[in-house]
Amino acid sequence: MNALFDTLRWVARTGSYATVIAWACVISPAVCFAAKPGQPVVARVEMQFAKDNEVVDVIAKGDLLTVVEDRGDDYVIVTHDGTRGAVDKVNAVELAESTEIYTDLIEEFPEEGRYHTLRASAWWALGEQDKAMEDFNKAIEKGYEEAHAYSSRGLFYAARGEHEAAVKDYERALQLDPEDITPIINRAAVRMAQREFEAAIGDYTQALEVREGNAGLLRQRALAYKSAGEMEKAIQDYDAIVDDNPEDVAAIMGRGYIRFQQHEYAAAAADFSAAIELNEKDPVAWNNRGYNRYQLGKAKEALSDYDKAIELAPEYALAHQNRAWLLATTDEESLRDPDAAVEAAKRACELNGYGNVSDLSALAAALAAQGEFEEAVGWQEKVVESAPEDAKEFAGKILDRYRAGKSYIADPVAAEKAELAAAEETAKKRAEQENAEAKKAAAKKLAEEAEKEAKATGLEKAE
Repeated sequence: MNALFDTLRWVARTGSYATVIAWACVISPAVCFAAKPGQPVVARVEMQFAKDNEVVDVIAKGDLLTVVEDRGDDYVIVTHDGTRGAVDKVNAVELAESTEIYTDLIEEFPEEGRYHTLRASAWWALGEQDKAMEDFNKAIEKGYEEAHAYSSRGLFYAARGEHEAAVKDYERALQLDPEDITPIINRAAVRMAQREFEAAIGDYTQALEVREGNAGLLRQRALAYKSAGEMEKAIQDYDAIVDDNPEDVAAIMGRGYIRFQQHEYAAAAADFSAAIELNEKDPVAWNNRGYNRYQLGKAKEALSDYDKAIELAPEYALAHQNRAWLLATTDEESLRDPDAAVEAAKRACELNGYGNVSDLSALAAALAAQGEFEEAVGWQEKVVESAPEDAKEFAGKILDRYRAGKSYIADPVAAEKAELAAAEETAKKRAEQENAEAKKAAAKKLAEEAEKEAKATGLEKAE
């Protein structure tokens, strides 16, 4: 197909379709942008697609074109109808640079609402949200009752956080074109944002009835199931994706994370291992496998995974944090290294600007392991201040341990109970010992007194 693109060209219409415009790409900086494949561009002029001196198709001024390939002076593009060809770069502009083109068309065709929707997209690309919404409203006011107009305006409403208005537009789009499931998918996204997970699941399920087995929709429904707490159903959707495409790394990673949440650490580690086999350069997969291996008691292997993640992504803060926790708290004496733990925790803190509570908690734990309890208390106090409400009690108990000169422990309540039980047992044994010794001393004393008395009685008899 690439060779075919060399012979099929779009030419600007200047009275004769055979006149090829071949201006050099030095007219202005605005003309010489470099669009990436998949990026939309806008036709500056009307162009005709000529093949063997015959007009095959026409691109109108303002039409959106999708870039397939950048070939230097021109682009290989595909039109909305699927026609492919090459256009000179001077005849296409970025969407954000196209407002003037659509303004000209609106002035030329004042009753044509479609141009308002196109200019709305250009305004949005420029960050001019109010102008974009104004144009969409004008298009619909002019009677432009096309499903895509409502669907597109719904996207803009959703981006502005106006969820109810977005849903209303999506439902109007569905009324106008019941065969188009795009508004259903967009409505599902809004419902996810509103935390209406069951409704979102219903939308994705409805869309999957049309696009059966679609990996993207299954992935989104899996996320909705996960958010709704229906973990097994989420795994079933990921399973369906992987069964159809065993190399879908995103699905494998997603399934692994859910298995971790369900405390199925071996299964989770297996998923992350599979992800590593497919992409050994992914630091997240290495970090995640390391964490699950650590939960399985494989501290040495976990540390190796964290090190690999950091090698691949030196600024991966979470891997540094996990490494710090392991080095500070592992039960394997040969691996414990408080100094290295402090260094790793400080690196995580630096990368996150000392704004991540978990990083600060890791630093406090590492300092406590190092025996620097005063510093540990200082950082743990910041953890208590910043921790979410459901974690404050735990953070406070850890703070109490540091204040008492004790190191971090995963279950301070159990540790406190165990320590109390041990103290009580020690006190009981001490009391029993003291009581036994007291009884023994008392018996001895009584014996001594009896002996004395006996001796005294004997002397009296002798006299």
